[in-house]
Amino acid sequence: MKKEDISIGILTSGGDCAGMNPAIKKFVDYCFDMKVQPYLIYDGLEGLIDGKIKKAKHSDVAGIIHEGGTRLRSSRSKRFFELKYRKQAYENLLNYGIDKLVILGGDGSFRALKQFHDDFGVSFVGIPATIDNDIFGTDYCLGVDTALNMIRFATDAVRDTSASFRRGCVIETMGRNCGYLALVSAATCGAEVCIIPELEYDLDSLCAKLRKQLEEGRLYIVVVVAEGTKKTAKLVKWLEKEVGIETRATILGHTQRGGNPTVYDRLMATEFVVHALDKLLSSQAKEGLVVVYKDALFQFVSIDYVNSQKFQIKQELLDLASKMTK
Repeated sequence: MKKEDISIGILTSGGDCAGMNPAIKKFVDYCFDMKVQPYLIYDGLEGLIDGKIKKAKHSDVAGIIHEGGTRLRSSRSKRFFELKYRKQAYENLLNYGIDKLVILGGDGSFRALKQFHDDFGVSFVGIPATIDNDIFGTDYCLGVDTALNMIRFATDAVRDTSASFRRGCVIETMGRNCGYLALVSAATCGAEVCIIPELEYDLDSLCAKLRKQLEEGRLYIVVVVAEGTKKTAKLVKWLEKEVGIETRATILGHTQRGGNPTVYDRLMATEFVVHALDKLLSSQAKEGLVVVYKDALFQFVSIDYVNSQKFQIKQELLDLASKMTK
């Protein structure tokens, strides 16, 4: 098949993150550079089922590189688990001559497209895109750097006001059951306490240490806690009743998903997309693969490999956090 006859679609699935729009822009630009036809699929897997597919033009992606979120929008699709809806999605692709896909999302999105490939033979490459950074097999997921910078900005601001009133602050980060965001944020924002699912903690020991510091003139206490621990309210009460400092909780929520993509996320988006498209255009693209960033190299792994184990934070980072847990 000539390159001119190849059509490739891109979609974003699951939780959105900064970096998706730079990836979408690079996808369109690089497809045209390679003389293949790019297609935009809106509303994730739901849009694939409903045929929300558009032949891409340069004007569709002009000026979006600095925007957070995803211009293609996203969804979480229950219908895609049913064969009749996957068949409907496949027929939509046939109508546009699309037999290759790039999907930005997490492991759930990759599993969905693996089933789609097993059913109908549609080749795809997945790009890990989630602020949780919890996908096994890759050291980095698109959107993480921007999320960390959003947390850093918020934490610095909350620290300022906490110091003004001699308060404690408990800052809750996202991450589902993974403590990566909380850990890195605590380590880089100068937090006194970091509570994450991966590490045990000793509140009695922390209490004694913090009370001594307050007696010696400490003006504030910063606690960063991962949402997966479900300990935010408990930590506020602990700081007030046991440590003895007025405390406020700040739940950052979906602000962590937004914001202008950082330089690093824009660069990673570009590199992820180029590797994904090069693989799809090669003769080796016979199955569903995920492009990962491991040990400072881009590599390709199978969906089964991604799903074979649970992501674990590097021990070196856990060692950093352990000093803030006791």
